[in-house]
Amino acid sequence: MSSASRRAVYRRRRIVVGCVLAVLVVIGVYVPVSLFAPVPAAVAVVPDAGAVSSAATALAAPGAGTSAIGMPADPAVPGSTPVTLGASGSTDSVPIASITKTITALVVLDAKPLPDGTSGPDLTMTDADAGYLADTIAAGGSWASVYPGQVLTERQVLEIMLLESANNYSVTLTTWAFGSVDAYLAAATAWLAAHDLSGTAVVDTSGLDPGSRSTSADLLTIASLVMADPTLAAIVGTATDVLPQLGEIQNTNKVLGQAGIVGIKTGTTDEAGFCLLFASSFAVGDRTVTLVGVVLGAPSDDSLYASVLALLQSAQSGFQSVTVVTAGDVVGTYTTEWGDSADVVATESVQATVWSQSDVTRTTSLDTIGSGASGAVVGSADYSLSGITLDPATYSVPLALASDLPGPDAAWRLTHPVR
Repeated sequence: MSSASRRAVYRRRRIVVGCVLAVLVVIGVYVPVSLFAPVPAAVAVVPDAGAVSSAATALAAPGAGTSAIGMPADPAVPGSTPVTLGASGSTDSVPIASITKTITALVVLDAKPLPDGTSGPDLTMTDADAGYLADTIAAGGSWASVYPGQVLTERQVLEIMLLESANNYSVTLTTWAFGSVDAYLAAATAWLAAHDLSGTAVVDTSGLDPGSRSTSADLLTIASLVMADPTLAAIVGTATDVLPQLGEIQNTNKVLGQAGIVGIKTGTTDEAGFCLLFASSFAVGDRTVTLVGVVLGAPSDDSLYASVLALLQSAQSGFQSVTVVTAGDVVGTYTTEWGDSADVVATESVQATVWSQSDVTRTTSLDTIGSGASGAVVGSADYSLSGITLDPATYSVPLALASDLPGPDAAWRLTHPVR
């Protein structure tokens, strides 16, 4: 065989060997690498969340005077303050008439507490108490009869002072608890400071003196404290009672029991006008909600009660349920390069009770995945509620695949070498 022939044979052999080696490389390297190499992550698309808002509530503010309404401070949370839903009129300190007696009751019970369900010690009326009655009548204040030797419990004296709004009994109570009215006033001033009620001052026990004043904001706190005290909450919610030697006494609050009203205290003087510090308990869904409020300076009894009911009912109507998210809501979508896709859905339903307008916002976090089975959790959505809510203001809801998101098949893997 000639040398040229031999060279041609060698070339053919090298070509054959090269092709065989190339096939072996494809089979031994490219195919397994292509079949088992990582695949591109699916592309996650999360559209903007649609606006979810509850309707705004317009409170029916009184046409005259000052008002405020809100949710009471939580007695279980130290430092808690009322949540004001709305207010109208002056924010200045103004005369509050016999609403002052709620402060008297709170300060006395701070010094002489009554365990829930008990009546406390007996108080025997004296000539001094008869003198307080004569002084009250002479000053034109509201009063209830008393005579020396009459025996009443601490709770009964509180009832007469708060239900009948008897000025003379406010003097009897504070003199018994502190030794003198001056000593009581010093204690009351310290008590107001301790409760950060800087807009409130008392110069007498009954509120007949226009120097006993407060602000609508402070009065929401005072109302909260009254309703947090079991003894006082029970007393101010009593329509009538029968006491020894006195017979039946009646609550001066004419709207007690209407619109869920469970207290608290009336007040009327020339300087203060017609006033009512009130609380209302009513059902919102499966829970009971309490509101506290005040109307000061109404021009008449009728206008006072009409204003209170209108304000209260408008506030009550503002509570509403908002659907934050429903299980199965589509939050986003995964799409793969090989043409498969799967929706991402919320796994839980959340509803919240809010007052007036509340906006729901969503922040979504999705995992980086290439494939996954239906139901696999792939992230979370965090929802936040603005405004006033009876429920938590934030929620975290797991997100899952609504269907299988398959990985690529062998054909796609082998035909996409550059990944």
